[in-house]
Amino acid sequence: MPRYRLTLEYDGTPFAGWQRQANGPSVQAAVEEAIFKLAAERATVTGAGRTDAGVHAFGQAAHFDLEKEFAPEKLRDALNHHLRPAPIAVLEAAAAAADFHARFSAIARHYLYRILCRRSPPALDRGRVWHIVRDLDSASMQAAAQFLVGQHDFTTFRSSECQAKSPVKTLDRLEVRRAGEEIHIEASARSFLHNQVRSIVGSLKLVGEGKWRPREIKAALDAKDRARCGPVAPPEGLYLTRVDY
Repeated sequence: MPRYRLTLEYDGTPFAGWQRQANGPSVQAAVEEAIFKLAAERATVTGAGRTDAGVHAFGQAAHFDLEKEFAPEKLRDALNHHLRPAPIAVLEAAAAAADFHARFSAIARHYLYRILCRRSPPALDRGRVWHIVRDLDSASMQAAAQFLVGQHDFTTFRSSECQAKSPVKTLDRLEVRRAGEEIHIEASARSFLHNQVRSIVGSLKLVGEGKWRPREIKAALDAKDRARCGPVAPPEGLYLTRVDY
């Protein structure tokens, strides 16, 4: 049975998240329905990351199996046809090895969080950035972020609903940089805890506002206490940008 790999881009605004669920439309269900319309087969599409409601993707990876064989270009174009008008695009389709797994074969996942710092609200990027009406000190946020790089117990920055067996993760990269009116926060790791990036971003915002000193991020981390986390950043500023294999 052929296995296929997809690279997907989507606007997460109208979806209840990646994962198929009963309480609303999901990206996974939309892609599975497009496959059924194309191949008349019910396939389970497995994603590299289970993005939450409202979270976007530039480079989500997924795999599925089909009885029928398709040329990759035809598969990409046909799925895009059947996905309309959902805000989902198949950027690439490829044949995959039988043992390839979008989730478990991944060696790194990369996320971007966008914060827009200005008085005026976004018009074109509404639902795609976290709008904050005051400026933030990106240099202090960058200094604070470095305390989180490496292997740590991230209990403080872990959702109470997280199902991971261990709170210990290795954060390979966490960078904060200015991009015009925006602040971009980029995070890379093999895997993340539920709400880990958004929890970190919310705490870094406190540093940017001057409410926390940079070292208070380390104190919050060392406390291993969810109550020490800052407010969780909203989902609309978060993007899964790439998955490495």
